[in-house]
Amino acid sequence: MNQNRALKKITVLGCGLVGSAIAIDLCRDYNVTVADLDYEKLNEVQLNNPLRIIQSDFLNSNELKRIVNDSDLVISAVPGSIGFRVLKSLIELNKNVVDISFFAEDPFVLSDEAKKRNLTAVIDCGVCPGLSNIILGYHYKKNKINSYKVYVGGLPKNPLPPFNYKAPFSPSDVIEEYTRPARFVKDGKVITKEALSDVEIIEFPEAGKLEAFNTDGLRTLLSTVRIPNMIEKTLRYPGHSALIKAFQDAGFFSKEKMLMNGVEISPIDFTSKLLYKQWKLEKGEKEFTVMKIVIESDSETIEYNLYDEYDEKTQTTSMARTTGYTCTAVARLMLEKNFCIPGIIAPEIIGEDESNYNFILDYLKRKNINPEKNESTGN
Repeated sequence: MNQNRALKKITVLGCGLVGSAIAIDLCRDYNVTVADLDYEKLNEVQLNNPLRIIQSDFLNSNELKRIVNDSDLVISAVPGSIGFRVLKSLIELNKNVVDISFFAEDPFVLSDEAKKRNLTAVIDCGVCPGLSNIILGYHYKKNKINSYKVYVGGLPKNPLPPFNYKAPFSPSDVIEEYTRPARFVKDGKVITKEALSDVEIIEFPEAGKLEAFNTDGLRTLLSTVRIPNMIEKTLRYPGHSALIKAFQDAGFFSKEKMLMNGVEISPIDFTSKLLYKQWKLEKGEKEFTVMKIVIESDSETIEYNLYDEYDEKTQTTSMARTTGYTCTAVARLMLEKNFCIPGIIAPEIIGEDESNYNFILDYLKRKNINPEKNESTGN
């Protein structure tokens, strides 16, 4: 371990599939602490890894302050439902942050406070949004872009009906993706449609035919760039969206509480509990991440294709690799290259600087995550 790096202290909040991968990736170069309520997960991640664990409820402000008190950087890998609250608290505690919680609230309302405290909080720092934004930011700085399209999904290698899907995140976060209205840009205007809409079939060399449908994945790009046509779509095996839409139409995702046998319960909480077992990735289960980015200008079309699979050697899921290692690359950029722009920073802002872009892509390449780039002249 590099002695200078070892003096840097990082706290990872959340020890799920992605949070644990982040902690493991960083702990051999930095002094890493990981915090979670689930002691079993903490104990597992500590095996064979030189890191410190804390079992704690970091929604308690006093507990959070204790956990991150001496941290040089905090990584928030918490569920989206609490992500905004945690980020707000971390800024109030004067901590620089890299965040992958993908919460629904507008992050930029926290920007003035972060600037006032001279803090950098990088948000949406996963694979998409995240890596996709960094790539777009690089090209946006170099050329006038007319169109940006991104298709992304994480899927099991051996799908099982009826869902043909397993979730690397909590089911409630996935359901949020399916129910939140999807925004995209067409001819310079922001258009909002239901998620799961505009289904199309796309064939990928490694994954075969997948369906793509609208989700609200553009996020910060809606306010940070001016591109007349932009869209993000989620990829699943064909038929998945129709099944999910049937669940939605039947009320299974409703947040309105109902009385059942004298107990108040919301359908979405009940559904999430049931789907947790259905969608849980088993230990060692093979899955993959696939992403296609298409960037068009007047003079050229640039396409990036990423395909990544479960790493049997490290027993790390592909979604944890592609999401987590993008996050750790940015964390290293902040600690090793002194990347510091006060405020709430979207990943595309990082990509605008060519040295940052190269740092991130080179780090991912060392992890065998290598988006293949193809260029063609004209459209």
